[in-house]
This record gives sequence, C-alpha cells and structure tokens, in this order.
Amino acid sequence: MNLIWFILPLFLYFGLSTYGFSKNVSSRPAVVNIGALFTFESTIGRVAKIAIEEAVKDVNSNSSILHGTKLALTMQDSNCSGFFGMVGALQFMETDIVAIIGPQSSVVAQIISHVANELQVPLLSFGASDPTLSSLQFPFFVRTRQSDLYQMTAVAEVVDYYGWKDVIAIFIDDDYGRNGVSALDDKLAERRCRISYKQGISPGSEVNRGDIMDLLIKVALMESRIIVLHVNPDSGFMVFSVAQYLGMMGNGFVWIATDWLSSVLDSAAPLPSETMDSIQGVLVLRQHTPYSDRKKAFFSRWKKLTGGSLGLHSYGLSAYDSVWLLAHAIDAFFNQGGVISFSNDSRLQSALGDNLHLEAMNIFDDGNLLLQSILQSNLVGLTGPIKFNSDRSLILPAYDIINVVGTGFRRIGYWSNYSGLSVVAPETLYAMPPNHSSANQQLYSVIWPGETLSKPRGWVFPNNGKQLKIGVPNRASYRAFVSRVRGTDMFKGFCIDVFTAAVNLLPYAVPYRFVPFGNGLENPSYTELVNMITTGDFDAAVGDIAIVTNRTKIVDFTQPYASSGLVVVVPLKKKNSGAWAFLQPFSRNMWIVSACFFLLIGTVVWILEHRTNDEFRGPPKKQLITILWFSLSTMFFAHRENIVSTLGRMVLIIWLFVVLIINSSYTASLTSILTVQLLSSPIKGFESLKMSEELIGYQVGSFAEHYLEELGISRSRLVALGSPDEYALALQRGPEKGGVAAIVDELPYVELFLSSQCKFRVVGQEFTKSGWGFAFPRDSPLAIDMSTAILQLSENGDLQRIHDKWLIRSTCSLETTEIESDQLQLKSFWGLFLICGIACFFALFIYFVQIMQQSCRTAPSESISAGPNNSISGRVRRLLSLMDEKVDHSNSGSKRRKVERSLSENSKDSELDLLRFVLTVALGVNFTLYTTAPKLTAFATLYVLDT
Repeated sequence: MNLIWFILPLFLYFGLSTYGFSKNVSSRPAVVNIGALFTFESTIGRVAKIAIEEAVKDVNSNSSILHGTKLALTMQDSNCSGFFGMVGALQFMETDIVAIIGPQSSVVAQIISHVANELQVPLLSFGASDPTLSSLQFPFFVRTRQSDLYQMTAVAEVVDYYGWKDVIAIFIDDDYGRNGVSALDDKLAERRCRISYKQGISPGSEVNRGDIMDLLIKVALMESRIIVLHVNPDSGFMVFSVAQYLGMMGNGFVWIATDWLSSVLDSAAPLPSETMDSIQGVLVLRQHTPYSDRKKAFFSRWKKLTGGSLGLHSYGLSAYDSVWLLAHAIDAFFNQGGVISFSNDSRLQSALGDNLHLEAMNIFDDGNLLLQSILQSNLVGLTGPIKFNSDRSLILPAYDIINVVGTGFRRIGYWSNYSGLSVVAPETLYAMPPNHSSANQQLYSVIWPGETLSKPRGWVFPNNGKQLKIGVPNRASYRAFVSRVRGTDMFKGFCIDVFTAAVNLLPYAVPYRFVPFGNGLENPSYTELVNMITTGDFDAAVGDIAIVTNRTKIVDFTQPYASSGLVVVVPLKKKNSGAWAFLQPFSRNMWIVSACFFLLIGTVVWILEHRTNDEFRGPPKKQLITILWFSLSTMFFAHRENIVSTLGRMVLIIWLFVVLIINSSYTASLTSILTVQLLSSPIKGFESLKMSEELIGYQVGSFAEHYLEELGISRSRLVALGSPDEYALALQRGPEKGGVAAIVDELPYVELFLSSQCKFRVVGQEFTKSGWGFAFPRDSPLAIDMSTAILQLSENGDLQRIHDKWLIRSTCSLETTEIESDQLQLKSFWGLFLICGIACFFALFIYFVQIMQQSCRTAPSESISAGPNNSISGRVRRLLSLMDEKVDHSNSGSKRRKVERSLSENSKDSELDLLRFVLTVALGVNFTLYTTAPKLTAFATLYVLDT
C-alpha cells in the first residue's frame, strides 16, 4: 500500500478520465482487451513483439478457442524502466484490460506486480526470471517460463560435474542479477561448492569499457578460473571483449553464460566474427523446448515472416505460448460463468481523501476466477507442456547446455530437474524412473577456451605475489620427523622432505613459506594448529599431523603419506620357568574340557562295548576302573583293551586323532616354555591396560590424550611426557615409583623410540587405524593435487627412500626380542572337540536305536507272562537288563575263538622269542632278560619314550 502513495499522483499527471462506479459487459463479449508490456527494442522484445502479434492472430482465427470472442491487444513499451513500466500498466486500466502479458524484465515485474495485486489483473510474464518473485507476495504474478532458480541449479550441477569448487560470479546489479546469483550461491553450497568472489555491473548505460577492465583485472588476480556471467547482452559482450583483450579467453579459463547469450545466438546469428572470436569455448544455457511438428512448422513460418533477418529464441516461444495460455484460460473463465466487470476501489478514496479523483482505478471483479483458470490450465504449446505445480512454477524444467564453437555452437547435453545432466533428451527420460546418481550424469566433450579438449583445472595460484602461509609444528622431540633449523625459518625432517617432493611433482608453481608454530621448548598442540587453518591464520599445515575424525570435520587432508595408529609400549622383564611350567601350555578351560572329553570317551566306549566285549564286563568296581584306565591310556595310545564293535572303533579312531593333535601342540608349547628365555608383562594390550588402574603416559601435543578420554580412561590416569628420554625414565620407574605402567603413542614415534630402547616392547595390536597427512582448508583443490603427488611418490619408491633417509636406526639384538607367547586356548581346538562330540552322539544314537529294536522284539512274549505288571518301570528295567546282558555268539564264532585261543597259547612262546629278537635288532638293546611279554612291552615302551 505504501507504493500506492507514489503511484496515485501519476493519475493526476496523466489526466485520467473519470469512470462510473461500475461498468458491466455481457458474460461472453465480442472483444476482450489484453495488454502486452515489454521493451520493444531489445533482444527479447524484438522477437516477443512478433510472436505475440502472431499468437493473437492465430487465436482470433481459431473459432474453437473463444467461440467468436476476439482478443484486442494493446502494447506498451517499458523501455527496461521500472517507472515507464509502471506508467504503462496504469494506462492499461483505461481500456478495461483483463490480463497483461509481460513484462520481460524482472525489475519491471517487481514494481507492476503491486499494481496487478491491487487491481486483480493477472500478469503473465514470459521473461521475468527473478526467483524472488514469489506467488505468496505477488499472487497475480504468473511466470510462463522457468525461474532462474532452475537455471542456477543447472549451472551448479555443471560445476560439480567437472569437479570444480570455487566460482566467480559477474552479474548485472539489479533484481535480476543479484537474486539470480543469490540462488546460484545456495545451489553451489548444496554441492559443497561456493562463490569465492562476485562483482556487479551497473545496469545503466553509463557502464564503460574502463569499468569492465578494472573488474576483470581483479578477477584475473583471483584463484578461481570458473566465471559465471549473469548479465544483459550489452554488458555481457563488453565483458567478453575485454576478457579477450586481457587474455582471459585462453587456456585455463572457464566461462559459463546464462540464457541471455543463447537468446542472442538464436535470434541474431550469425554474429560478427570479432564477437564470435571473443566467446569461443563458452558454455551457455538455453531453456529446453522439445521437438514437435507444430514447433517445426512455426519455425518455417517465422522465416517467412522475418525473411531470415531475425531468429526465434526460447523467450519468443514463451511469449507465443503465453497468448494461447491466456486464451484457453479466458475460455474456461467464461465457461465457469465469469463476467468481465470492473469496480472502483473505495478503499483508495477513504485512505487518501476526496480531493484526488481516482475513479479511473478499476478493480477486475472476477480477476481471481481468471487467475485460477490460468493456473489450472493444462495444454501443450511450442515450449512443451504448460502446466503449473503447487508453487505456480511450470512443470518439468529443463535446459540445453551448448558450447560455442567456430561460427556457431553445438549442444553437449541437457539438464533437467528430473534426472540431472544427460546426453539424452529430457522427454525421453520422463518415461524412465528418475536417476540423479553421479554415474548417470553425462555430457559430451567440450572445446574449452583456448581450443583445448582437456578439462581446465579451474583454479590457479593467485597472481598477486601472495605466498601460502604454511604452519609447521616447532617440535621439541622426535626431531627426525620435523625440526626447525636453528636461527632460521627453515625446516627439515621426514615430513618436510615428503612435502617438498610432492610440491615438485605438481604441474604448476606453488609459492609458499613455512611459519613455525610453537616455542620449540615443548611440542605444540596439533589440534590448535589445524584450527588456525579455519581462522585464516594459516593456508595449510605440514608436519606429522594425524588424520582423525574431529580434524577432518574442519579441514581437508591429503592422502596419508605414513601409517599411524596408537599402540601400547610397556617394559618387559625376563621370565624363567617354574616347578609348574608343565601346566602352562594349556589354559584352564582347555585342561578342563580335555579332561571331560577323556572321561566322556571312556564312558561312550564302555557303553558301546559292554554287551559284546568281555574286557568291558565284570563287577561294577572293575568296570569303573576299566573306564578310567581306558580313558587315560588313550592319551599315550597305550590302551590294552580290544575294541570289537564297529561303532566303538569309529569313535576311538576319531578320538585318537584328536589326542594326536593335542599331544603335538602340548609338546611344542612346553618345549618353547622350557627352552626359550621369555619376556613378560602384566599388560597384554590396550584392553588389559584399560581395565587396570595404572598410570598411562602420552606425548605432549598428541591427539592420544583426547582419544583416551573418549574411550573412558580417567584424566587422572594420564601423564604427559615430552621426549624419548622421559618415556624411558617413566617406564623404568613404573607406577610404584612415580612412573607409568605403559605409554600410548603413535606407531612412527614408537618405532623410532624402540630402535634404541631394547628394554621395552609393543604389546597387542594397533587399536586405531589412521595416518599422517597435510592439512588444507575445506574444498581446497591443492589438497587433491597433493594427494595425487603423494601417490606418485609412493609408486615410484621415493617415499620409501625418504623414510629410510630419516628413520632407519640401529636395532636391538635379537636375543632379547622374544615375546611371551599366549597359552593355547580352547578356541583353537573347539572344532576337534565338536567333531568328536558329534561322533559320540551319533554312535550312541545308533546304539540305542538297536537296543530299542531288540526290546520291541522281545516285548510281546514277555508281556504275556508279565500280565498287568507291564508298567513303565517294568519297561525301563527290561531295557536296562537288555543293555547289560551278554550277547550270545554263534557256534561258528565260538569255535573260531577257541581255535584262536589255542593258537595263541601254542604260539605264545614263539611270539615272545620273535618279539625279543625284533626289539633287540631295532633298538640295539639286549632284551633277553625279560621273560614275559608284559615286562618286555613295558620296558620297550619306556625306552622309546625316554629316547
């Protein structure tokens, strides 16, 4: 309403005539007045004027649209001025205009949208692309082409597709330029890109070549080489001309122009040769209009209308479609009972007084109904489907991406809000599921400025004499990694040599200088060093900087050039074997499970052999002794009992295999314990250190302090140590004498420390996996190039040579490097025990099935004699009796055993003589003194075991 105080006096100036309170026309009049407001003498206006006139002719000649009603068109030239645009809009009110087509300028649209709101006249703009023209603020503003929000999304995706991060934006300094660049900034930020520098150009005609040259000289000194140009044609071509003069249209530069350039290329081609030379390699966006026979026919008609002197661009197509959209909406308006009538706004008279005669300001009574008819339209025009979504934006936004080459241009792909970048037309993709995956984004090759096919890197070091300030930790210990040369600002060490070698591999020069961080008396905080990159105090940080999670959130690291994980260092003492050393090879659980399985096997074999084997029968006491003896004798493969059943033999074979493995493992472990000098420590790794309450040392400045606290270790247990000598002293003293039980530090430091300290060792494994890298600001392209250089150093062996130069030291003698081996755990043998247990289970299962079958066969005859006593307890007693009874053998079997027993007795003496002879020859010992087989066997067994 405040704007009306400025607008209303214009009515007095132009002498607007007085209207009656209300003027009504029939529901479907013979003529409907519409207006068109744009700049006639402009790239867009020259084409739009012809397109709108032709559209009105086509509508009026088509009786199926308005059914006899004709459109009466009135045009006003806004001359790209907000003031004249406002005046033209007010003049339309004298002729009962129901809708206005235009304006083309976002600046004009911002102003006259207020008038349209007050008078309820729909405003159909085919050119105002300012994304801030909101339907909430301006409900009667309807955009009949895509907003710059989508165009800037396309630009951002192109930037991200080529891997660029920083962009320079040059824009026309008005609503169109500022708001478009603001949308670009937002879309770039969504893809972790940014506008590193932006500069506006005055929208008036007073801008000159000198101003443009001053602007581009500043741009040339910037780091980024990606320039987005969002201006109007006059200033845009001047920018390209000056850029060519300054050498900014050559190798390394990337220019992306919005659709202002495509409108010129489409309408004014061919351009002068000097103009085309200044825009070679530029990427340009153009609103996509799908191919159709109707569009093809209109292009042919256009050539006849203009004689080929004026081309047709997408703005002209949108202007043509705007007339058809309005015609269909007016027809729907009439079909819904709409009436064209206007009324005075009594609010103006009451607000401003009676002395101002404002009767000419009429409100379109049914303007809301016409607006809804427009928004509900659904038709296909020359630009494709015309349908609005809930945000009042046209559906299916898409752009062509073209590359200026030679005397013309070529399309390298498309962008659509549906599937992103593609070389396939968007209307083809609409039939498929949307796919925004990075693998699906494609563009054809581009001929870049400088006539090169190689993708520009997109950035250079600024040519303004500025050197990178690189922070380097001024260490007090472990100076082999990085150290300051006394009396200078120069540094040396492993990390410095790696950085220097990587910089030398870059295809461009990197001006830099090292800035010491820390006083050199104690190691500085590396977290503070990294934080100073985010504050701008340093442009990078070089040194033994660990790549940890908290740091990666604020800076970018290069590829790690050294592995670095936290390890535990402890003092180790010599350990001698004691009287109970023979128990050490197995853990307690292993001893218990082994003993249980020995008893289990004895019991299973007794069950399987009890019915058929006389050696497993007899009084209960004898049977118990047999089970125990058999179980333990299998440990030495010295069981004397014969196994006759098939199931028993199967179980015994598997068990003897298990015993063989256990015996071998026990023997090997016991041999190591008794013969090797061991080193021991109560701390076996980080977990045992964490569970204890002992003090833990860490290096000053290391991330280990914060990391240990995060793992739940109390701050009171942590002791800061500054040098290898302090490490050794604290470990030697131990926690009892004011030292520490262990030290937690990064692996490279520990390796260097242990190379000269042989009394300490690493226990357990690394409990973090990280590495050292060089730190750069977020999204720094230098971090990517340095990572590539570090990989080259690793592949060609230079990285290892640098490591050997600085970090190879004398090693401790091997005689004290044996670390105590862990006991053999149950987990190493559970598979064997599982196999043996399964074998026992199946053997017993088969055995009991056989017993049950025999019980069932004998049950009928016994049940007759048992009578009513056939109870469950009786069945159980019968089953146990069956399991305990001796199995009768056949006669042939008895005879065979008698013959075998006879032969055994007759050949007893001869076998004893033969056995004595074989043992004497094999072992070289006289066995003639042993007259019985048991004595002979026992002595021979003991002799073999002893040797």
